[in-house]
Amino acid sequence: MKKILLIPDSFKGTMSSMEICSIMEESIHHHYPEAEVVSIPVADGGEGSVDAFLEALGGEKVSVKAQDPYGREINSFYGILPDGTAVIEMAAAAGLPLVGENRRAEKTTTYGVGQLIDDALRNKCKKLIVGLGGSATNEGGCGAAAALGVRFINSKNESFVPVGETLKDIAAIDASGINPLLREVPIVTMCDIDNPLCGPHGASAVFGPQKGADEGCIKMLDAGLYHMSEIIKRDLDKDVLNLPGSGAAGGMGGGMAAFFNSTLQPGIETVLDTVHFNNLLEGADLIISGEGKIDTQSLRGKVVIGVARRAKKSSVPLIAVVGDIGSDIQKAYEEGVTGIFSINRVALPYEQIKLRAKDDLRLTIDNIMYFMKHMR
Repeated sequence: MKKILLIPDSFKGTMSSMEICSIMEESIHHHYPEAEVVSIPVADGGEGSVDAFLEALGGEKVSVKAQDPYGREINSFYGILPDGTAVIEMAAAAGLPLVGENRRAEKTTTYGVGQLIDDALRNKCKKLIVGLGGSATNEGGCGAAAALGVRFINSKNESFVPVGETLKDIAAIDASGINPLLREVPIVTMCDIDNPLCGPHGASAVFGPQKGADEGCIKMLDAGLYHMSEIIKRDLDKDVLNLPGSGAAGGMGGGMAAFFNSTLQPGIETVLDTVHFNNLLEGADLIISGEGKIDTQSLRGKVVIGVARRAKKSSVPLIAVVGDIGSDIQKAYEEGVTGIFSINRVALPYEQIKLRAKDDLRLTIDNIMYFMKHMR
């Protein structure tokens, strides 16, 4: 065994992708001391995305002052990779942890995310990757757009920065004053959901409750996003209402596409492109991926399947090490997964099993390595 690639997703609430890579690498080197092990921590766009990219590729973390979801100044950050790509996680300025229990989706803003983007542009970054996930907001990215020069105008011809409850007051959108650097720097938005902007599967209905919105508030927020999309269509000639992923992060997926002409792309595809995964595949004998549970949701293009599709093209075997195995996963093998192994070694409730997850992961990798040695 000469070269092994490790590219697992996190096991939510149990182990980060970086922790999993570390445990796997230690166990592999116990059996194959001379093997080249390449660890690629995976980020889904939410909290921890910047650290995961920096761990995988190197670079620097940049500290910057920005507004939090309620407009208070905080110490925030983003990352710059060695090739000049900036990685921005919206959670660093608009995330749920920043509001604690004071969750009011109708009053929160993404303005701070725009400030992070602006700082990255001032630092002459050549490309921007913006991760959506864990947001406390529901205003379609209007705050971020305002921070970068887009004007939102009400019926009195006054400029204002919309939040969820004031989206209905947008009478016109003027993007002529947007930061001109945005026209020169490509932006990719990491977006792992395909929800539309509005309706029963939209941003407000699906994600509003976790941001503190009750039934009445959800209806108001949904109507506001619909109104915003109508003004965007009229003034910016962009139709984001039914764009897959536009409902991500309180509608910021739609805002990224409308205001910044950004591509919405699954997180794993963004990671694989950024780390030049196709090049890393050269000479690889094995790939080990994984996620907390592999099931029908995984088949929609999450980490394991996203990696497996590329592995299949290069005929490199891929083992998925997971916490739990769901039903109807036969298609995973068709997509390029060679084998699936659960780390759950005993039948215990999740609250108990997660306490031993690291040891169980280590023992599972040991078993796989013993098997690989025997096969050779």
